[in-house]
Amino acid sequence: MSVTAPEPRRRRRLGAVAAASLLALTVSGCSGLGRTAVGPVTYTTDREAVVQVNSPSVRGCHRLAPAGARELENGTLVDIIVYPTRDCTGRGAAYVATRFSDVAAESGPPWRSYTFVH
Repeated sequence: MSVTAPEPRRRRRLGAVAAASLLALTVSGCSGLGRTAVGPVTYTTDREAVVQVNSPSVRGCHRLAPAGARELENGTLVDIIVYPTRDCTGRGAAYVATRFSDVAAESGPPWRSYTFVH
């Protein structure tokens, strides 16, 4: 039994199939990456410290500084909901649309976490 090298056209076809398979694997691997909210979430703490988080993930609950935030600006392209709890649950949540800001009431608790609406 003799083994011969594949003809040039067949080699090109095998190369194209291999390249297409590799591209498909690469694209499917990247689809699992977490999406981010493009832009910053900026907030001010009780001590007047300004904190900016750039392009956070749109998934999950995001905690703010331990002392919480009195003012929060949503500079992302995705709406958010802010909560007075550390785990994005409970009453007293507020909806902050994209490119808007919200101020916690002086008599109420500060914002302690947020989640994206998607």
